[in-house]
This record gives sequence, C-alpha cells and structure tokens, in this order.
Amino acid sequence: MTAPTLPRPRKRPRSLAEEVVAVLIQQIGDGQFQPGDKLPTESAIMQAQGVSRTVVREAISRLQAGGYVETRHGIGTFVLERVAAVLPIDPATITTLKDVLAVLELRISLEVEAAGLAAQRRSAEQLQQMWDLLETMRAGVEQPDSAVSADLELHLLIARSTGNRYFSDIMGYLGAVLIPRTRLNSAYLAHDDQQRYQQRLDAEHEAIVQAIEAGDAEAAGSAMRLHLSNSRERLRRAHAEMERQAEQV
Repeated sequence: MTAPTLPRPRKRPRSLAEEVVAVLIQQIGDGQFQPGDKLPTESAIMQAQGVSRTVVREAISRLQAGGYVETRHGIGTFVLERVAAVLPIDPATITTLKDVLAVLELRISLEVEAAGLAAQRRSAEQLQQMWDLLETMRAGVEQPDSAVSADLELHLLIARSTGNRYFSDIMGYLGAVLIPRTRLNSAYLAHDDQQRYQQRLDAEHEAIVQAIEAGDAEAAGSAMRLHLSNSRERLRRAHAEMERQAEQV
C-alpha cells in the first residue's frame, strides 16, 4: 500500500522587517556598502523601502544580531567585516521568555568577567561614553526606543572596553538578543509600571559604571552579576506566572 503523500508545509511569508533585511544584505553583498561604510539614516531607509520607523529599527536589530552591522550611539550604523559565525545560535529563534532566560544565564558568565576587565582597561573616552549612554537611558520613559538602543550599546561598549576583541565579537554576534526589552515587554511581565522598572534598571546600570570608573574589577563584576541576576529573576517569576495561568485555562 502506497503511503499517502504529505502536503508540503507552507512557507511563512516574510515580514516587512525581513524584507528590509534582505534588501540591505543584498546591497552589502553587492558592494554598495563596504565594511566601515555608514548605512543610510532610518528616515532614508523608511523612504526608500516604504516602511515605518519601527520596521527599520527591527531590521537594523536583526542585522546587528547577524553580525552585519554595528550601531554607534549618536553616530550611526556601520557595516562590519563579515567573519564566520562561531556560535550555533540563531538570534531569530530567541522569541520566548524561556529562550530569553537561557540567554541571560549565558550572559552572566560572559558579562561579569567583561565588566571586571573593563574596570581595569577602559579608556577615559569609553568611560565618558558610558555616562552619556546612562543619560539617554534615564530619559527612557519619554523615549523608550532610545533607552533600549542605549541599553544595548552600553553592554556592547563594556565588552569593547575589555580590550579583548573576542568579548566584543561574541557580544556583537548575539546583538539584540542581549537585551530582553528588544523582544519582550519586560516591565509588563515583571508586574511593574514602566517608570519604576526603568528607574530600577538605571540604578543597576549606574552601579556598574561607577565601579568601572573606580577601577574596581570585583565591584564591577558584582554589579553586573546583580543586574543580570535581577533581570533573570524578574523574568523567571513572569514565566512561572504565565505557565500557571496556562494550566488554569
């Protein structure tokens, strides 16, 4: 008896952000944008592709996650020299709360050491950039998109401040996966209002930068561990609550 032929699964249609990503990757591959070149502004990409600013920002986040570009806060987004991927992690698959919790565990082991090294090796210019990013994050209630971007850039800057390019490479590869707020409404999941949630994050980030400024490697690592552990615990409680609600349905 001939086995029935199973229908082929239908391909998921690409989102607008994925369409923009495909266009920009094609342009980079064709040499329209060389390593070190600055990408057009968000407004220029919006006009060229006929999409919203939110779509453009999601596309740029995906390009960051794929190691195609890096965004330098207040300057722009620049094309990177492509290197072979060294981690079997597809940022596009980090979509659930459980996934984010797993990434946070990885980040704790990586970023605690990075913060300690940054305290010993950062330059005066890098330290000033950290304080500038903190100021941007403090305006997060009025400008949440800017706060999320600054949050990501701060963690990447700390990795670069180690003077060890492998920290920077791994952090850059993970890209937007590093910051749960780029994919999840963390304030809502933590049962907190946005202002209190933002203030708590600001205080945690400030403690890290203060320790780096003081050159105290142990304190910097401890502050980073506390920050990431707090994030993990807030999201762990939210995950447990979601599972409990699902069981009651």
